[in-house]
Amino acid sequence: MQIKKPTKTYDAIIVGSGAGGGMAAKVLSEAGLNIAVVEAGPFFDPADPEQKTQLRPPWESPRRGASNVRAFGDFDMAYGGWEIDGEPYTRVPGTRFDWFRSRMLGGRTNHWGRISLRFGPDDFRRHDLDGLSDNWPIGYDDIKPYYDQVDKLLGVFGSKEGMRNEPDGFFLPPPKPRLHELYYIKGARKSNIPVIPSRLSILTKRINKDRGVCFYCRQCSRSCAVYADFSSGSCLIFPAQKSGGQIDLYNDAMVREVLTDGEGLATGVSYINKNDRREYQLKGKVVVLAASACSSARILLNSKSQQHPNGLGNSSGVVGKYLHDSTGSSRMAFVPDLMNRKMFNEDGVGGMHVYTPWWLDNKQLDFPRGYHLEIWGGLGMPSYGFGFNISDMNKYVGGEVGGYGDKLREDVKKFYGSIIGISGRGESVPQVDNYCEIDPEVVDEWGIPVLRFHYKWTDHERRQAQHMHETMEMLFRNMGGEIIGDRPGADQDYGLLAPGRIIHEVGTTRMGDDPKTSVTNAFEQLHDAKNVFVVDGGPFVSQADKNPTWTILALSWRTSDYIVDQLKKQNI
Repeated sequence: MQIKKPTKTYDAIIVGSGAGGGMAAKVLSEAGLNIAVVEAGPFFDPADPEQKTQLRPPWESPRRGASNVRAFGDFDMAYGGWEIDGEPYTRVPGTRFDWFRSRMLGGRTNHWGRISLRFGPDDFRRHDLDGLSDNWPIGYDDIKPYYDQVDKLLGVFGSKEGMRNEPDGFFLPPPKPRLHELYYIKGARKSNIPVIPSRLSILTKRINKDRGVCFYCRQCSRSCAVYADFSSGSCLIFPAQKSGGQIDLYNDAMVREVLTDGEGLATGVSYINKNDRREYQLKGKVVVLAASACSSARILLNSKSQQHPNGLGNSSGVVGKYLHDSTGSSRMAFVPDLMNRKMFNEDGVGGMHVYTPWWLDNKQLDFPRGYHLEIWGGLGMPSYGFGFNISDMNKYVGGEVGGYGDKLREDVKKFYGSIIGISGRGESVPQVDNYCEIDPEVVDEWGIPVLRFHYKWTDHERRQAQHMHETMEMLFRNMGGEIIGDRPGADQDYGLLAPGRIIHEVGTTRMGDDPKTSVTNAFEQLHDAKNVFVVDGGPFVSQADKNPTWTILALSWRTSDYIVDQLKKQNI
């Protein structure tokens, strides 16, 4: 097969255009570097009428907006999902890992929940606190200046609370709690459980002339046409191009491997153009991987050479190891006080207005890592069904269960808005035995070897899930709610969703000071190839009980500054 050779050499090639890749593209291009951004999916702009799904009504979908071709519904802005035609992955027996991919400019930042939490001081030194896994080679003070810059550049609403391990930032005004959230606050206070305004990267006031302000349509998962919520393309890459950044976009480009020379240094990347199905090469002085923790590990493991026989950056054998995702489990309850609600628009932002950060001391508990609680409910736009038998709620109020026609319509109106849900999102303990590797027999439709996953939850996560359900049930009772469904038991892993279902996977190219036990150094630079960097969730040593995106952004900015400095000093 003929390979199209490049004639141009870029200062840096960035693989992936999500949070880490978008931030690297902005910082490096605005420093004067000539950049290539290589993205496995198509170009996407949420303001483009041809691609926009925001404000489209449910009846424009064959199934009133329910999932048809997209994992979270027809109008959710993610081109991809846990299963993608032509792009398989495999699992060893006993593994439940589900791998989410979003193939489009901006990646997963187009549909994520915008929960934008800083890791706290304790989150970088978990080994010191519980003796499990490892400490990071950096601490909160190393990354704090970059958290500050990300807050100011992208915008995040919230409130200053003075909680030591939930660091405050630079916040925009938070929206007020909605009725179901007021009930949650009431229930939490009865048990002295803290509730604070959420911290979401959604603009509640204008921060620049390029982005609009949230108009509370509750559809952030569709990506915002006025750029009021953070997405990598609309808030990082497009502004960088507008300000004169030299960025060439290569869309529908599936990277096969990082190319290296006789000294083992990167010279560029090889990719398959999905449209003409031909292989191309790009030349670059620096390669920045930001394809997602698992995708970047896959690229490195497929980048074999005489100098890197086990894959690029893998002299330690650690690439792909210590894969971990957030834990997740949910419950919901019927609250009779919320029956027969007056109906009005209380959409708010596309996510929670309040949440509960981790509030307990794990030393007093039988599991080592914490979790936070997310709240959902209210008068959202009805779509396809309610997710359960709405008529069944009558058993709690002495009514007749079942029916159709006028009775069913009356039940829908009676119970609409009376359901409150709580979701726990927690920290798992990284395990060397949870990992991804190259499947020796399976390739994708582009001929690239695919990943094979090994993953099992431990008793640490199972006991945490049990505590989640005890807490959620207590909160529902405090609200006067009727809990829907039984508490999941051991046969259901105590309600734990499969690893990968929370889409927070990290750890496959962990950072560390020792090249024998880590893949990158504290600046996300490969120990084995000084001109290759990883700026997605791969370098995370541990996850924390927070969502990872804000930390990916801050670390990517820090790494990008380091790349510029090292290029100026001619060290790379």
